[in-house]
Amino acid sequence: MPADLAVIGLGHLGLPLAQAAVAAGIETIGYDTGPRQLTNPAAGVTPADIRRMLAAGFRTATDPAELGRVRTAVICAPTPLGPDGALDLTALADAAGALAARLRPHTTVLLESAVQPGTTEGFLRPILEEGSGLRAGRDFHLAYSPNRTDPGSRTHGYANTPKVIGGVTPACTESAAAFYSRLTDKVVRARGPREAETVTVLETNFRHVNIALVNEMAVLCHDLGVDLWDVIRCAETKPFGFQAFRPGPGVGGHGVPIDPSCFPHAGRTPGHPLRIVGLAQEINTRMPQYVIQRCATLLNEHGKSARGARVLLLGITYKPDLADLEGSPAAEIARRLMDLGAAVSYHDPYIPHWRVHSVPVPRADSLYEAAASADLTVLLQHHRTYDLQGLAVKAQLLLDTRGATPAGAAHRL
Repeated sequence: MPADLAVIGLGHLGLPLAQAAVAAGIETIGYDTGPRQLTNPAAGVTPADIRRMLAAGFRTATDPAELGRVRTAVICAPTPLGPDGALDLTALADAAGALAARLRPHTTVLLESAVQPGTTEGFLRPILEEGSGLRAGRDFHLAYSPNRTDPGSRTHGYANTPKVIGGVTPACTESAAAFYSRLTDKVVRARGPREAETVTVLETNFRHVNIALVNEMAVLCHDLGVDLWDVIRCAETKPFGFQAFRPGPGVGGHGVPIDPSCFPHAGRTPGHPLRIVGLAQEINTRMPQYVIQRCATLLNEHGKSARGARVLLLGITYKPDLADLEGSPAAEIARRLMDLGAAVSYHDPYIPHWRVHSVPVPRADSLYEAAASADLTVLLQHHRTYDLQGLAVKAQLLLDTRGATPAGAAHRL
């Protein structure tokens, strides 16, 4: 059966979009060469959500022929960082190639993958045009829209988050607006696809730079004996010119900071990289090592060595209340502790099994018993199910990297 919409890529970008489309009554198929994501959904889409989507008519497909029977196709292929620090567009190229061979006139093609400015016109457009024999802006519509999904959020859903769009022609922009207006309360038109793509760069870098600032403040305040969490509590009362960010053991998630120095040659700026982004990335990648230093110091102060110490890591996902390990600093922290000779275990209600560098990490069944027997418990992620006040009483020694425990109840980052 034909569908109105094909979501290409059922990962952390595609599943929330498909969920919103099904909820809006749009006949939707999800295309993925390996739809394994449905058995372990991320991005806040639960197995119960998947069952409701399937009951409402959502279906998955691995046959690319299905892509030739839709009015709108949204590409949500993953674009992870490659070894050279640039975005890997392999999955995007594969998705575009599969669509191009079946592309029909008057189809609206939208790209939501995180890409560097210029990708929609300089990379995606040639693949679609050469594979289909059609021309963007004349035979089919082509536009870019940055994905703004906030996984697991109870306040920011698809409908109340404005959608930015930029088409290769004004008609393409309006076609994209017509589609997204069925899903969201507000559509924001960018001047073109490059402007829309650069929105992703600005929004992602804004997050990383501000987290880097507050991470440096965490180290400084610890050295000065200042309670940073109280500083943030007071500072965020300022009604203008300030937005509160909070430190942590590292920066996880699917959004990676983008520096123009890592763009392919054709997209590079003439010798003007975003130096502050590179510095922010350097600061944030140092945080796991700083956590290890704090762990070793705390154990020392209590007459224990890291070698042979029993260390419990509490919460290993990159975001609270979400079964997603993407970019989580927990793996590096566990590895470094193991290298020091510590016996590492973990507890996380969302992750039943965990391996670090192919080594299985023991999972604690009883949280309070594990904390009571551990020489050091490290809170890496604050899930809602955790009773931190009770945990602080049970734990022999507790390091809180999220500032979630009451003042004085634990050692805080």
